[in-house]
Amino acid sequence: HRRFDYRPKTDPYCQARYTFCPTGSAIPVMKEEDVIEVYRLQAPVWEFKYGDLLGHLKIMHDAVGFKSALTGKNYTMEWYELFQLGNCTFPHLRPGMEAPFWCNQGAACFYEGIDDAHWKENGTLVLVTTISGTMFNEMAKWVKYDNETGIYYETWTVQASPDKKSIVWFDSYECSKFILRTYQKLADLGAVFNKIQTNYTSIILFSGEPIYLGNETSIFGPLGNKTLAAAIRDFYYPFKPHKTVREFFVDLLKIIDRVILNHQFYLFYNLEYWFLPMKFPYLKIIYEEVPLPIGSKTSVGV
Repeated sequence: HRRFDYRPKTDPYCQARYTFCPTGSAIPVMKEEDVIEVYRLQAPVWEFKYGDLLGHLKIMHDAVGFKSALTGKNYTMEWYELFQLGNCTFPHLRPGMEAPFWCNQGAACFYEGIDDAHWKENGTLVLVTTISGTMFNEMAKWVKYDNETGIYYETWTVQASPDKKSIVWFDSYECSKFILRTYQKLADLGAVFNKIQTNYTSIILFSGEPIYLGNETSIFGPLGNKTLAAAIRDFYYPFKPHKTVREFFVDLLKIIDRVILNHQFYLFYNLEYWFLPMKFPYLKIIYEEVPLPIGSKTSVGV
């Protein structure tokens, strides 16, 4: 997943139904001698709206919690979409604009407190390691770098087959990947993780070798490929937000026809378009174990 030099300003056209990081705050500087507990947090996606529904499908959201021994304060840190998942997964087709318009930034959010009930009720709140204030402060510097350079949310993992050793054509870049990067950074700083099972959700598309199509300018610009531009716009059209149930089912049939019957999918990744020749089983949601990391340098206990 490509890193960028800076985070662009968001366009006013992009509007969130739910405000991004409403109680967010700066990451505090901890005293070096502080001892900080680190918690793994996981709960069903959109639990505030649908309760445990998505938990039954193992569609989970991940975060990390911290508790300072010196101050007794708790903190939560997570990474998610600025304008909700639909906007990160599919673009808007705006009148008068040739290219699809994306509202697909994601970012880290840090705030005081851990909502114990939210994480425990249908999910997970478990201690994974203990770190020093010094390690926490180093992690905070890394979070700033990661947040300023890894700016686009990517819903899909794309791989060649369901086999565990399958080629991964594209990797997702979402909440769980941020948590995994954070854990790895802490391990590299010397954190020793408890031996517990940790599972994460992935939404996988299955495809033959992807075909590179070009970027926005080369496809939709004045010298672009008009036929390809029309095909991409046509592909994304049924994924728009729907006002009626009938509209939704009509467009769902179009999506099934395109993706499953005709084996076609257009992917936007790192500001470039790719054609995916889709293969059975086409799409799968998996909830699989990713072990907690081991540091790249000799670990020192806190």
